[in-house]
Amino acid sequence: MDTGVIVAIIVIVAIVAIAAIWFITNQKREEGLKRDFGSEYDREIQRTGSKSDAQKELEERRKRVKSYNIIDLSPEDQRRYSEEWRMIEAHFVDDPGGAVKDADSMITRLMTARGYPMSDFETQAADISVDHPEVVQNYRSGHIIVGEHDGGRASTEALRQAMMHYRAVADDLLGTSSALGARKAS
Repeated sequence: MDTGVIVAIIVIVAIVAIAAIWFITNQKREEGLKRDFGSEYDREIQRTGSKSDAQKELEERRKRVKSYNIIDLSPEDQRRYSEEWRMIEAHFVDDPGGAVKDADSMITRLMTARGYPMSDFETQAADISVDHPEVVQNYRSGHIIVGEHDGGRASTEALRQAMMHYRAVADDLLGTSSALGARKAS
């Protein structure tokens, strides 16, 4: 065989190998982000309009949150927040709007206690999506309803839904299977 043909074959094989490695790496990256972020992955693609921009954003979130000192709550703090949640739920009967605002406030304080820095809501939601992707949509939905309540547009049913959203977030941040289960364990 001619040397030029051999060199051409080697170059073609190298290009195919590099393309295959690139494809496999990107596929694994995508699968990992989908697995780790769940529905947040699709939400971010829709928000950015680009798969690569969404992936970059999610990786930046992951890197940012990794720099935080996220901690588990002490058993005492876990009991205190679980009891506070029970009181907020009980308060819902008499003042649904007030209870939802209290729930929103408690979630913010709980996130702060766990080590998430509190800034604007979107950053908070993005940060919590890294470690708690299964409840970030609940956090967003609850927060939207609080805004609707502040504007006088939330029905009692919407406020009840907000409480359910916040319960899921509280359960996840507290590491309990349900706020009711946390009460029984206390």
